[in-house]
Amino acid sequence: MPRFTVTGDIDPFLHVSLARGEKIYCESDAMVMMEAALDLKGKMTGGIGAAIMRRFANGESFFQQHIEAVRGDGDCLLSPRLPGAVQILDVGREQYMLSDGAFVAASEQVELKVRTQSLGNALFAQSGGFFITETAGSGQVAVSGFGSLSQLDVTPGRDVVIDNAHVVAWDSRLRYEISVTTGASSGFLGNLVNSQTSGEGMVLRFSGSGKIVICSRNSTAFKTWVQTPAQ
Repeated sequence: MPRFTVTGDIDPFLHVSLARGEKIYCESDAMVMMEAALDLKGKMTGGIGAAIMRRFANGESFFQQHIEAVRGDGDCLLSPRLPGAVQILDVGREQYMLSDGAFVAASEQVELKVRTQSLGNALFAQSGGFFITETAGSGQVAVSGFGSLSQLDVTPGRDVVIDNAHVVAWDSRLRYEISVTTGASSGFLGNLVNSQTSGEGMVLRFSGSGKIVICSRNSTAFKTWVQTPAQ
């Protein structure tokens, strides 16, 4: 099986070592360097239907990069689109849901499936609208987030509330619902006003048992800050 490791502390690379015959796939333009024993091709993973669904689910490119060790063993370096950390998740016993733009690469045995989510989550979440990406199969998947990454462990009876823009990936066994405030309920309009005046956006409340990967930076807020003219 291909070996995934993270190389570097600030804006790290994903380093993948492949033995002859092994394959991985990654987001379009993720490849930075590869040894001559490897081949790279652009493909629609899972066919045109799956590619269209992934495009709707989390904004992935229609074509993904497929890297195969054709002429012998070889290494490659991959990089996510946004500056930030990379984390490797073991898929098999646990499966994960991925937020928009979180996917970097996966071993060939890992499949990215698309499923629907509830109307409320679809309308307000930044996780694919009515569709969301979920892993299947067995192997490794690499995800990234803007800024640093941290892993949280959710246990029964200790729910966690996370700003929607900071969620990268979470255990598919976890239950989640979205709201516009962390305070006591005062109706949708009151909650929306509280959300805007407090500077908080949508939040996700997770319950059950499983892991969540979060990032330290809000990419949407950063883009808004960059585009705002200086006063």
